[in-house]
Amino acid sequence: MTEPTFNARVEAAQDALRDLFPATPLQLNEHLSGKYGARIFLKREDLTPVRSYKIRGAFNFMRKKMAAGGAGGKFCCASAGNHAQGFAFACKHFGVKGRVFMPVTTPQQKIDKTRVFGGEAIEIELTGDFFDDCYAAAKIYSAAEDAEFVPPFDHEDIVEGQASVAREIREQLCEETLDLVVMPVGGGGLASGMTRYFDGEAGAPPALRFVEPLGAPSLHSSLRNGSLTRMPQIDGFVDGAAVARIGEIPFETLTRFSPQDVVLAPEGRLCNTMLEMLNVEGIVLEPAGALAIDALESLKDEVRGKTVVLIVSGGNFDFERLPDVKERALRYTGMKKYFILRLAQRPGALKDFLNLLGPADDIARFEYLKKSARDFGSILLGIETKDPANFPALLARFEAGGIRYQDITEDQIVADLLI
Repeated sequence: MTEPTFNARVEAAQDALRDLFPATPLQLNEHLSGKYGARIFLKREDLTPVRSYKIRGAFNFMRKKMAAGGAGGKFCCASAGNHAQGFAFACKHFGVKGRVFMPVTTPQQKIDKTRVFGGEAIEIELTGDFFDDCYAAAKIYSAAEDAEFVPPFDHEDIVEGQASVAREIREQLCEETLDLVVMPVGGGGLASGMTRYFDGEAGAPPALRFVEPLGAPSLHSSLRNGSLTRMPQIDGFVDGAAVARIGEIPFETLTRFSPQDVVLAPEGRLCNTMLEMLNVEGIVLEPAGALAIDALESLKDEVRGKTVVLIVSGGNFDFERLPDVKERALRYTGMKKYFILRLAQRPGALKDFLNLLGPADDIARFEYLKKSARDFGSILLGIETKDPANFPALLARFEAGGIRYQDITEDQIVADLLI
């Protein structure tokens, strides 16, 4: 018997997924279309039951293992968030027992949501400070308890399940020409699955662009080096896509692309995109969910006049992070800066300093760092303004007034210690 093609297997996975949820919407976004002069559609993977596409791969993996008589009804996974929630939902759906290993540092919101989706079908074990710690613990448990380990991205069945996103897009666009697809990359399961699906179609595939956080450029680095590369250190702010090394199976598919096909999204710009989508469109996105939308700033010349689909996933945002998101966005756009000032310790010095501020300059932070100095005091100063163009004039007034200052806004080490 002839083995079914990859696209045929994706079709079977998609059909099975309809037992869980309908196809996620493909929505023409008028705001982004007007802003970038293109027909821009959002594939709303943030509207799956677990607010990300991760449920597709976990469900497909478990479905196939159970059909083959494996696992004995016991599964486990390691995840800091979205994969765990998809896994938990699938465990409850199939009526099997699952254990989720999560880092101790996982936000409480994601732990609570995983419990909600899994109910009595799952147990959660918090272990280690990083993903690698809970991954190792899950593998040990899998071997000791004969439980099937459900990988987050590096498995054919996971890739196959994630590829169902591409098939839904084709069905929803009908006969409309698709010029470009922009998708986020963490471990690479979604990106490689969609790439393989489009490659397996008749006719020329759409152009594909991939987006990673600037602080976790696993695919970009691997393509640049010509081999799988583990990042020695990553920024975990974009937790849904902060992966130290892309999966081996996904990389086999994506290795034909060049580093120029990968957009690296600065975390501050990403925060600004999140706020824009929240304030303008009312769409709540976590950092990883905004990656494809944020990439439009880097691709604006390429997308003009084209039909573009952006994969939006996911929507598991803890609003306790909102102040941090706003802070990063303001600093990135140049509307907030931090300084260390040397201010004379004399009567009237503070009043003289305040008179230097413009009408749109607002003090957001004012803190003495040294209170015992006799002649000068060191001050941590944070200033917000409505227009970044206000800062050059303000700094000119500082210099004219004899105020010594150091701009620490972009000094990551100092900023992390003081701000």
